[in-house]
Amino acid sequence: MDEIILLTDGSYHPQSHIGYGAYLAIYQPYTCLNTLKEHVNVRRFENTSSTKLELQTLLWALTEIEPEGAKVIIYTDSQNIIGLPGRRQRLERNNYLNKKGELIKNHDLYQEFYSITDVLDCDFIKIKGHKTENAKTEIDKLFTLVDRTSRKALRENRL
Repeated sequence: MDEIILLTDGSYHPQSHIGYGAYLAIYQPYTCLNTLKEHVNVRRFENTSSTKLELQTLLWALTEIEPEGAKVIIYTDSQNIIGLPGRRQRLERNNYLNKKGELIKNHDLYQEFYSITDVLDCDFIKIKGHKTENAKTEIDKLFTLVDRTSRKALRENRL
């Protein structure tokens, strides 16, 4: 196993602070999108936010997929996740404190992110969600599968 494609997304309900994260890990070439539907994993997260949910989902996926020795190519629509590697130096230099001297939101998740990605070979690719069908690449279609799974779970189970 040389490469794992990992697609993550989350759907969040702001009034209840409940969200559902979903991921799909592809370990080998696949033949049919329909066969991958049953491989999308979904999980409920409580007391979350949209930003926190995206990060919680990615961390959950990375701890579940056992990527030892493989390059992990992560597709996400989360700008926060895409920007984290570039923000690391500043966050650590400031001890995860804001200008008021308070710990920033999600500091513990950021630290976990850096800890996990330090031992993995990860590439992060920003994907634009919600494209029109005729503009979608194969990766976009896979991402849509993950997105729809998280949205369906939220619709059906949020309360």
